[in-house]
Amino acid sequence: MTQDHGHLLQRIRQLTPAMFEETCLAVFAYQAAHNPLYAHFLALLKCRVDKIQRIADIPFLPISFFKSHTLQSGGWLPETEFSSSATTGQVSSRHLVRSLDFYLENTRRGFSPFYGDPADWCVLALLPSYLERSGSSLVAMADDWIKRSKYPQSGFFLHDFESLAARIRFCQAQKIPTLLLGVSFALLDFAAAYPMDLHGITVMETGGMKGRRREITRAELHETLKNAFQLAQIHSEYGMTELLSQAYLSQGERFYPAPTMQVHTAEINDPFAWVPYGRPGVLNIIDLANIDSVSFIATDDLGRVYEDGSFEVIGRLDAAERRGCNLMVE
Repeated sequence: MTQDHGHLLQRIRQLTPAMFEETCLAVFAYQAAHNPLYAHFLALLKCRVDKIQRIADIPFLPISFFKSHTLQSGGWLPETEFSSSATTGQVSSRHLVRSLDFYLENTRRGFSPFYGDPADWCVLALLPSYLERSGSSLVAMADDWIKRSKYPQSGFFLHDFESLAARIRFCQAQKIPTLLLGVSFALLDFAAAYPMDLHGITVMETGGMKGRRREITRAELHETLKNAFQLAQIHSEYGMTELLSQAYLSQGERFYPAPTMQVHTAEINDPFAWVPYGRPGVLNIIDLANIDSVSFIATDDLGRVYEDGSFEVIGRLDAAERRGCNLMVE
């Protein structure tokens, strides 16, 4: 017997590491019963839902289904819809969202273990192109943080780099904790136009060249930004339309997932065979915040996962389309 939606939602809100596997299996049973597409996928695999007793046995749905199908667990009307950016000839991913408040609550809960309450930051969001279209989950997250910030200097910036530079200098002078959150191509443009000492400022890239520049590795991106801004560390956010949780790179080269997220790796040629820690494979993501869509997603990203739960993104599957929010390819 599957647990009801309200009970599962409460467990996800109160999730601890010790609760993750039990909650994960309960969410799997719920989605197998209430998500028609996922149930059909499991049936084609001849998966016995009642025999799934560990995370390693759960089948992960290819992420491409967000482009071609409606993924919905249970009967409800969407409050909003997130969509990915797409270049010419590509199809956007669509993610129906039952509760925008739950998504925003979860982004705050995922950010806090690494950086504290978003309200305690002055958030400067450099997200051109994302702001110029509708349906961006990244813009929704940044907008929530800006509105909740205790600092009136928080805000969005499009192409007015002069105003952004002036705002940063003010925050530095006042010693205001400041997060410069930007899409990669815009941060590179800003760095070229206004190279400056950003000591005391946390610079976080969210990936994405949007066809504005040639694709470069994350290492090259970070090195360029560190040199331009005289910083020892550039931070990163790993997120996508298909996920309602994020992961953060706050030091070193590895991402650490939010409490509602867990990452595993599968063999490139066998999606049902997991690879050992530290070896490259396809990233499979569990996102329990996706309780109303599907929580078990086989991505198109290649990476390594480590015993402490951290992971690296090292590339993309050759046949995979480039996603607008895709992080730099190693």
